[in-house]
Amino acid sequence: MKRREVISLLGGAAAWPLAARAQQPTMPVIGFLDPTSRDTYAPYLVPFRSGLEEAGFVEGRNVAIEFRWGDDRYDQLPAFSHDLVRRNVRLIVATGITAASAVKSATTSIPLVFHTGGDPVRLDWLPVSIDPAVTSPASSRWEKYWW
Repeated sequence: MKRREVISLLGGAAAWPLAARAQQPTMPVIGFLDPTSRDTYAPYLVPFRSGLEEAGFVEGRNVAIEFRWGDDRYDQLPAFSHDLVRRNVRLIVATGITAASAVKSATTSIPLVFHTGGDPVRLDWLPVSIDPAVTSPASSRWEKYWW
């Protein structure tokens, strides 16, 4: 075998894993925005991940989660919301009225799942409905109502 043939063969072999990786489907990404800190929200991450797993989504296996923590700096929430939109996440989870408002201002095309003690109908975020499940005030407890 000539030197050029060996170099071409090695070059093709080295590029093959890159080509194979490029053909794999991308993992869906969930954006998660919370105005507090990871430490403050930690007790609620267990039921959140548990609910995802019950629905067939396991972080790192078939879904990724991009967390954004405000660390009580509410002025950062709009920037974090826009960052999640730029990353083209499939869904954004927002905790609290301020985080949900920031996401709602940043996008109308990415689905928003929010958790707030306020009534989303009264906030004019949802259409008025005669269905009590829709018009009831939103829950303030993830582990009881989210999943």
